[in-house]
Amino acid sequence: MAARNFHASARSLEYYPAVDAKTFAKQVENGSGIVLVDFYATWCNPCKMLTPVLKKVAEQKNIDLVTIDVDENNEIAAKYQIRAMPTVIAFKDGKVVSQFMGALPEPHVKKFVESL
Repeated sequence: MAARNFHASARSLEYYPAVDAKTFAKQVENGSGIVLVDFYATWCNPCKMLTPVLKKVAEQKNIDLVTIDVDENNEIAAKYQIRAMPTVIAFKDGKVVSQFMGALPEPHVKKFVESL
């Protein structure tokens, strides 16, 4: 009988929209690899412009994206001192490694992700 060859497929992007504190802890604070966290508010127009850009770049770069509604999760927003929306924080293995504020254009978001 011939040995079976196994191969691992590339890790796929996970998108976690409007997560709660429990999911945030599991996927971000206790997670592994790079995770982008988009802190937004439903009433924030720049947030509405940035989220699709983040989704596109995260998919292209094959990294996870978590979105946090600051009005629904003010404890998490306070913990990370979110003062302006949108704010994007990059986590690596559960630790903050970089961040930016404001609705950046796609080329700038790509450059931010590539710098991680």
